[in-house]
Amino acid sequence: MPKRLPKRRTLAEQVEEVVQAMLVSLQPRPEPAPHRDLGPLLAIVRELRYLPRQEFRAALKSDLQRRASVSINKGTESSAAAPAARAIHYMRPGFTSITPYIVVSGASQFIDFLRRAFDGQERIRVPLPDGKLMHAEVAIGNGVIETADANEQIPPAPTDIHLYVNDADATFDRALAAGAASIYRPTDEHPSGDRWGALTDLFGNRWYIATPKGWTPGPEGLRSVQPYLHLREAHKMILFMEAAFGAEEMGVHKSPEGRVVHATMRIGNATLEIDEAHGEYQPKPCHLHIFVPDADATYAQALGAGATSVEPPTDKPYGDRSAGVKDPFGNTWYLNTFLGR
Repeated sequence: MPKRLPKRRTLAEQVEEVVQAMLVSLQPRPEPAPHRDLGPLLAIVRELRYLPRQEFRAALKSDLQRRASVSINKGTESSAAAPAARAIHYMRPGFTSITPYIVVSGASQFIDFLRRAFDGQERIRVPLPDGKLMHAEVAIGNGVIETADANEQIPPAPTDIHLYVNDADATFDRALAAGAASIYRPTDEHPSGDRWGALTDLFGNRWYIATPKGWTPGPEGLRSVQPYLHLREAHKMILFMEAAFGAEEMGVHKSPEGRVVHATMRIGNATLEIDEAHGEYQPKPCHLHIFVPDADATYAQALGAGATSVEPPTDKPYGDRSAGVKDPFGNTWYLNTFLGR
């Protein structure tokens, strides 16, 4: 009996498979599709995959399938088509809406820790004449951490980070080997339902290392890097974020007394987590970089919600319009709108 050959997938089926993989994957760089006609189409997906609306994703898939069908009908076998139009969006390419900006003493050493512990990929480094870093960016999974060396005006600001990874145990062990100290090893007994462990690094940052098993709060799935704020009167931060940044509650869990046990808040296409400070988990005023559609309007909203000005909106030489505010809890928020240049 002749051997049955596997059914050959159509180009439209390949498009659907790749689009779905790119939209939900934790990996920052999905593998390219095997069909050469998909190259220009998938360039669009890579630019737009973090947009949050379900309607957009459905429309994108439909449009790509239509284009693939047209390509087949025309007998197109060449990849020399005109380059895909670049999407103009208020977020700088490679970022999500929320990025922690961790100020440390020894930023170069901190970057080395991120590389060794979490497979961090350095994207940019801006050194000062004395060798300290004015700015640097490190990609971890599908998220980014920004960092810089502390100075007289901006002291170190340790931050707590919830880091989603594919293997919490292996990542935890790598972090220990890179110099971190264990708080508790990954366990399946965490209330979130995730496999979850905690450790601190040499710079005072606390890392919650988790492999997702339960609820996934991100707008299109999990973000690898999520800031975690322990606050006094955390319920007031929820109100502030809603008024200042248009944040949305993705899930708020309170004790019978009304204390915020855990809350996930969404701004744009990313989330951060908060809870009521307790025990050793006390407030750490930190720096947060968020991309917003209109930095001027968000700056005004934040001031109206009770923030104080750090810097009024200004066009920056790196292509963003940027402002800074400090919230009533002592955290500094950098409000940026990418100007597309």
